[in-house]
Amino acid sequence: MKYLMLAVLWVLWCALHSGMISPAVTGFLRERLGSQYRYYRCVFNSIALLTLAYVVLYENSVGGPVLFRWSGRFVVLQIFLLIIVSFLFVAGARNYDMRHFLGLRQMTSDSSYSALTASGRLKSSGILAATRHPWYLAAMIFIWVDYLTLDLSRLIANIILTGYLFVGTILEERKLILEYGEDYRQYQRDVSMLFPLKYVRAKLQV
Repeated sequence: MKYLMLAVLWVLWCALHSGMISPAVTGFLRERLGSQYRYYRCVFNSIALLTLAYVVLYENSVGGPVLFRWSGRFVVLQIFLLIIVSFLFVAGARNYDMRHFLGLRQMTSDSSYSALTASGRLKSSGILAATRHPWYLAAMIFIWVDYLTLDLSRLIANIILTGYLFVGTILEERKLILEYGEDYRQYQRDVSMLFPLKYVRAKLQV
């Protein structure tokens, strides 16, 4: 029963997180709140973090049998993957506007757009020339390597979060297409959504 409750809590958190940033909800709030909508991103981030903390605390209290342990030669693989995660986060941060991501820029400039760049325009340089969503990719890898032991509770959470991140990436793509149209469709044709297969293939052909 406790594992079912854990799964339900994670699904509810994912649904809340997605719902709060869906075009239907944000469009409705933008129309109703007017200039006050500039605070919404900060409110959203706060709610997402507080509810996430609750679910994580519950997950830790549930625990469960250990299914896998990073040890021996596997530690080398874990470190390698953590290096990749760090690179993806840092490289993404160099192209994204962190003030916009945190909601601070919206509070001062009353601007809101789907792309996380400072200008609000699409960028395809740096890490964004290899993967359209470096942070989503980094998060997918991170949730599987950021622990010493994998217990049943963590396995349940990881499966749900991996699915959520993948679905979230697709939903993000739809918002970007609505906002940037053919420019984003061309970007999709040129650059892989997550794993940089098109980038690697192009480099091998040079």
